[in-house]
Amino acid sequence: MSEAGLLSLRHNRRLARIPPYLSALCIIIGVAWLLLLPLDEYSRRTYVSENAILPGQVHTYFGGSEHNVFRAYRQEIATMDELSTEDRSQKLYQMLGANGLKPDIQNYAYSISGQNKTGQNVYALLQGPRADATEAMVMIAAWRNMDGKINYSGVALLLTLARYFKRWSIWSKDIIVLIPSDSTYGPHAWVDAYHDTHDTTAVDALKIKAGALQAAIAIDYPAGPWGHRFEKLHVVYDGINGQLPNLDLVNTAVNIAQGQLGISCTIQRMWNHQDSYRERLDTMLRGMMNQAVGHASGPHSVFMPYHIDAITLQTVGDGWHDEISLGRTVESLFRSVNNLLEHLHQSFFFYLLMQANRFVSIGTYLPSAMLIAVNFTITCILLWVQSGQPKQQTPSPASPKTEKKPDMTLVKEGESVALVPTADLEVVQRDLFSPMAIVLGVHALGLVPFYVLNQIPEKVCNLGHYRAIPS
Repeated sequence: MSEAGLLSLRHNRRLARIPPYLSALCIIIGVAWLLLLPLDEYSRRTYVSENAILPGQVHTYFGGSEHNVFRAYRQEIATMDELSTEDRSQKLYQMLGANGLKPDIQNYAYSISGQNKTGQNVYALLQGPRADATEAMVMIAAWRNMDGKINYSGVALLLTLARYFKRWSIWSKDIIVLIPSDSTYGPHAWVDAYHDTHDTTAVDALKIKAGALQAAIAIDYPAGPWGHRFEKLHVVYDGINGQLPNLDLVNTAVNIAQGQLGISCTIQRMWNHQDSYRERLDTMLRGMMNQAVGHASGPHSVFMPYHIDAITLQTVGDGWHDEISLGRTVESLFRSVNNLLEHLHQSFFFYLLMQANRFVSIGTYLPSAMLIAVNFTITCILLWVQSGQPKQQTPSPASPKTEKKPDMTLVKEGESVALVPTADLEVVQRDLFSPMAIVLGVHALGLVPFYVLNQIPEKVCNLGHYRAIPS
């Protein structure tokens, strides 16, 4: 072997020492980048990209006599608590029909988490006077929210708004009102059936449909028969499998609530956000965790796979805002969506919110994730190269006089001759069967928790406020 070949061999050995340090450097820079995001210099305030939405530009008229209608509905909803699902659905069906809407009932039955999930969805269509049946909006109020509480005031407000919207002639889109039995399985069955992707043996087909769904707004207001004033609105926007609604919809809801009606908004269960660095970081990490877990966080979550932007408005705290404030928020939000001439597309679909008015776009946070991911690639390449090299024998602690010299081999390349350690010329056969068997075995074992979580009772596997949806 020539002298150049020996130098190249030694050079390669020195290069093999670099990847571990380079991998560690990528991790450090990636984590440091992530920790910088909550700072003002790396994040920015939210804004509405779609000018046609015009959030908070209209005067809301919900109130007055509608307040008395709401109270009457809430008292009647309270009497339905002890009714069976079928009887309750029939009463809701009659209420919606009495308001001039086209109602219907959908049955569904899922087998998940070792239990049979059965229920009924009551829905109705309000045909827009100026609509051409090509686009529609959805207003949802589940009978029970994600915490398992009866959504007394939420259902009553939905019925009141449906009656109120029916008298308006401004709607250029149809409005569908939906009252599912729960906040996860019911909406999932309904939206699947709306797009004809449902299991016909477990879910009934829908007899009444409208056009393409543009947006869905869910109301979570579990105040009882005597009412309860709230302090803030918790805007829930996480979808299943880490999907998010268009940021314009979230910004529109926050703009209307805070700017037009003076209702403070919060996200990610940060009830008392003081806009400090630690709270911004906490909110951002909570959002990342929810996207990674991918569970349903509200009735809106199941709409995301169909590219339907949806959020849930949840009342929290004790304050001075009541159902009129929430009703005006929903009214203004629907009127903003009604202004759209096309599907929401201009704003961001990949983002991290650090509070209701501050976010980081994908172009800012993606380098952090890429740097952390690159370190795994570097380490994998290093291990692959090392697997093709002979193992270096560690020298014995004996004295230099008694130490055995390594075996040498005479190598001739052209006219150059050199002695090279025999170990450096050995060819090591890579065993691919073992690593492939390990990788395939790990992937196969991943099916075990998936099967277990879909078979054991929900009370055992339910974590926090999030639930799995039928697969």
